[in-house]
Amino acid sequence: MSSVMYMLLFCLSAGVISVVQGEDPYLYFTWNVTYGTISPLGVPQQGILINGQFPGPNINSTSNNNIVLNVFNNLDEPLLFTWSGVQQRKNSWQDGTLGTMCPIPPGQNYTYRFQVKDQIGSYFYYPITAMHRASGGFGGLRINSRLLIPVPYADPEDDYTVLIGDWYAKGHTALKKHLDSGRSMARPDGVIINGKSAKGDGKDEPLFTMKPGKTYKYRICNVGLKNSLNFRIQGHPMKLVEMEGSHTVQNTYESLDVHVGQCFSVLVTADKDPKDYYMVASTRFTKKVLTGKGIMRYENGNGPASPELPEAPVGWAWSLNQFRSFRWNLTASAARPNPQGSYHYGKINITRTLKIVNSATKVDGKLRYAINGVSHVDPETPLKLAEYYGVADKVFKYDTIQDDPPATVEDKVTLAPNVVNQTFRNFVEIIFENHEKSIQSWNLDGYSFFAVAIEPGRWAPEKRKNYNLLDGVSRHTIQVFPKSWAAIMLTFDNAGMWNVRSEQSERRYLGQQFYVSVLSPARSLRDEYNLPDNTLVCGIVKDLPKPPPYSAGA
Repeated sequence: MSSVMYMLLFCLSAGVISVVQGEDPYLYFTWNVTYGTISPLGVPQQGILINGQFPGPNINSTSNNNIVLNVFNNLDEPLLFTWSGVQQRKNSWQDGTLGTMCPIPPGQNYTYRFQVKDQIGSYFYYPITAMHRASGGFGGLRINSRLLIPVPYADPEDDYTVLIGDWYAKGHTALKKHLDSGRSMARPDGVIINGKSAKGDGKDEPLFTMKPGKTYKYRICNVGLKNSLNFRIQGHPMKLVEMEGSHTVQNTYESLDVHVGQCFSVLVTADKDPKDYYMVASTRFTKKVLTGKGIMRYENGNGPASPELPEAPVGWAWSLNQFRSFRWNLTASAARPNPQGSYHYGKINITRTLKIVNSATKVDGKLRYAINGVSHVDPETPLKLAEYYGVADKVFKYDTIQDDPPATVEDKVTLAPNVVNQTFRNFVEIIFENHEKSIQSWNLDGYSFFAVAIEPGRWAPEKRKNYNLLDGVSRHTIQVFPKSWAAIMLTFDNAGMWNVRSEQSERRYLGQQFYVSVLSPARSLRDEYNLPDNTLVCGIVKDLPKPPPYSAGA
């Protein structure tokens, strides 16, 4: 064989090896989603189980892992899962919302394929269809740092997921029927921690066990439907280290307000008398306080948890001050080696300001929630598919809401798909203005943003002087207190169709959400992935020919 042929074979072999070694690892999951009997509050009711589990199994991944997850829908209704906080870079096809995907029909399956690209942190998943989240189907989703990226604290002895949330004994079917009839949801029946609440009768099994002297990481997520919750542990302060994918300045807290949809990671050291202690989650900003408990047990401990529970703070001024204490750790590295603070968001010029005003009103005698006078309705054809197939004009209109809504915007509400057209890679300021007497909790898919301010009253341009333009935490949720506003800033550099929604399920279901269409003018794989081959199609695109794929050009 000639030396040229040897060289050619060597080069080809080297190329194959580099591809194999260069590709990020794959994680494979199979989920069977079924109904089953659960008793979160001690009374049997129908729940939604994943592989027989409630809550569902944890997804334990590492930055840049590829996740392949085959979901078998054994329910009697269409189903979609969304991955709250996972940015789905260039891949809104897998975001799991009704604006981007057709739901999985009963008796069928669908395989999600996505990468947790350039992310770390604590998140959760849940079913976004109908009111399914009210019956379960949720679970933790963690993205660990790669070994070559140091984290700004010592490795904990163990890493625990704590899913807290309010709970309704009625279940998703009854709640959906209630909302469809035009009525609001009543207050929940209780609060649960990891699917249960301790009775305090001395027979409760521990949720978590700790070795004396060791430090543990707890990832706390509010997976409930309606209420903000205060979380605390008897006698154990919590050091905040991470929030929705960002390392934070490591302040210590006796308790934390966790609003619906939010996740915090804390370090807790087992340095007290070896016995049982209560974890406590209780509702905030409600006339009647509901409380859930769980046991944290020391190994070889001796003694029950004290019945005297630590008290929660009162009023939302305390919660606002806590928000202001959260700071981005500028020197720590997140998913990439460069420090978080190397991105100077406060020096970027704002190209657009979008003000969002939420409202509650009656339309034809039925309760609806709206944004800038439009209450979102999901069309039969997902918005992203309609856009991709070139039939958007037959499904929805762009920009039905104004960037700066008039004062009378709450007087008249229109029911329609709500889609905002956003220029690719523009740096945008979004103001959430809450004129109501109840707290709001918002989520943005596809991105993390900088939470730069929350203040009472109405927003005005001169309020920008109060923004935190240095170390506001980069995250994907933001709360807005009653009669207050919040400001976030971000670059819309992730092409796709992205959902901005209330994390309070009643409000989302009855219209308090919209989509942001971010199109790359290049139609290039550099900016957005092609429609997956296994995509479920429905609505008016079901029988249309598949559009030509994006090019691989720059």
